[in-house]
Amino acid sequence: MRHETPGAIEARAADFLQARRFWDWGAEDDARLDAWLNESVLHRVAFLRLEAGQERIERLASLAAAAPPAKPRRAMLPMILRIAAVFAVLAVAGAIGANYLARPRDRFYSTPIGGHETIRFADGSEIELNTATAIRARMTTEERIVWLEKGEAFFHIKHDPLHPFVVMAGRHRVTDLGTEFLLRSGPRQLQVTVVQGQVSLDTPDSLSRSQAVLLTPGDVATASAGKVSVAMVSTRALNDELSWRHGMLVFDNATLADAAAEFNRYNSDKLIVADPAAASMTIVGTFRTSDMKLFAAATRDALGLSIEHRGPDIVISSLPRRHKP
Repeated sequence: MRHETPGAIEARAADFLQARRFWDWGAEDDARLDAWLNESVLHRVAFLRLEAGQERIERLASLAAAAPPAKPRRAMLPMILRIAAVFAVLAVAGAIGANYLARPRDRFYSTPIGGHETIRFADGSEIELNTATAIRARMTTEERIVWLEKGEAFFHIKHDPLHPFVVMAGRHRVTDLGTEFLLRSGPRQLQVTVVQGQVSLDTPDSLSRSQAVLLTPGDVATASAGKVSVAMVSTRALNDELSWRHGMLVFDNATLADAAAEFNRYNSDKLIVADPAAASMTIVGTFRTSDMKLFAAATRDALGLSIEHRGPDIVISSLPRRHKP
């Protein structure tokens, strides 16, 4: 399990509580909360502590609203003491939940390895999350911002010039100009693929001198630290890149190294290409994201490679050359 600081755990618990109170909460949200609570006893402790603080605040507010009319002056001192006690309790509860009450109403969405989920918003916009993807969304009447924390997502955005749709990914910002686009965030770079409309790509960093880049349909921008390169791809290549939306992977003369890396994004079991000679070979084909065994068999039959099962993983390698006597 990844290491989480107490502050990060409490912040996530507060996000769940806030979403349950202020957003439309459904069965999927219950399942997401249960999964998070079951990950660690620390998650449960943080959530229950904040939940208790929230309930106490609401109960005290209800009692204050139901308080009787003002009493004669002789009774004022006990009332003042009770009010002071209420504020003292609120201060204690606030130490636990003040950040929760003051936080913007962000929501978190994520998919596991091999997962696929479509998020629909009230303004008509949709975001499809690919495997092992996490986003944070702030959708209000004043702003529409999404943070792509990891993974890959396809955005179908309802354009609103008065309230631009902005995606932050690392140091980069993508602004919708009436668009369908794909973002893929890697450890060292961001890839932006525009399917329809236009997007603006820039780096809102005071230390950066880069200008915004306007991208149009068919443009694929690769952004890394201080550098953005743009290439034009065909409609067919765009469709192939989006084939994961239908649970498929399309390879058009992809190297086995690249193909194996794609399969490994969608599966806990892994494909291992054992040697450079095999890794540089290319393959053409369409496979389901879960078809690792079929893919390995295709490399054996079409390319004459060796496949070996090592536990849950599959190792692909070149056959040893036979020396002439």
